[in-house]
Amino acid sequence: VRDCIQKTLTEWSSKISQDQNQETLEVLECSVAQALEKINPEERDELKVSAKLFIVGSNYSSIRDAVDLACSALGVAQLDSVIIAPPPVEDGTNLSLEYLQPYWKELENLVQNKKIVAIGTSDLDKTLLEQLYLWAQVKPSSNQVNLASCCVMPPDLTAFAKECDIQLLTHNDPKELLCEASFQEVLQESIQNMKANKWIPLWLLRYSVIVKSRGIIKSKGYIIQAKRNAS
Repeated sequence: VRDCIQKTLTEWSSKISQDQNQETLEVLECSVAQALEKINPEERDELKVSAKLFIVGSNYSSIRDAVDLACSALGVAQLDSVIIAPPPVEDGTNLSLEYLQPYWKELENLVQNKKIVAIGTSDLDKTLLEQLYLWAQVKPSSNQVNLASCCVMPPDLTAFAKECDIQLLTHNDPKELLCEASFQEVLQESIQNMKANKWIPLWLLRYSVIVKSRGIIKSKGYIIQAKRNAS
């Protein structure tokens, strides 16, 4: 992901004027047109558009922004599946249902507004997944398990998922896909006079477009949003 961001920023900055590069802008949209292919409406029914969302800052309202931007970038009205990675918690604090609830409510709203078809979780153990399942109005359709932390699916999790028709998937994402320091380092290396330490990443969304009938990935990529700290 770091390489993708760096390549995009470097290519983008090479195509803008020096004056623009020097400006202190509130909003920058950095994209490489040929790298992002909008979906042909005639092909939409043949494709599955799925995403995994990593919240960097602890702001659940970022979820709507991420989904709206992904839909706009890909030219679709809704995403078929969105999995949310565990939101960041303070050191020494365990992830809890109470902490997850506002994030899940935001996802439920997007399902009810037909922006997402199915929503899923990542790295929840059996206890927390069961708590979320019993509380939620829109039930999780899937739960990702990191096989780096457990070589075999926990039997209690497998049994519960089967009972409640929750699909168990595997992933190998690091615990922190993109930290603030790493993002600022990429900015500094890619764009001159950027004052990179002023920019804070808010969220990162990884999407994939899959051909349903063949199970192959047609396209994939990342969308990231960051804000500039005015102070």
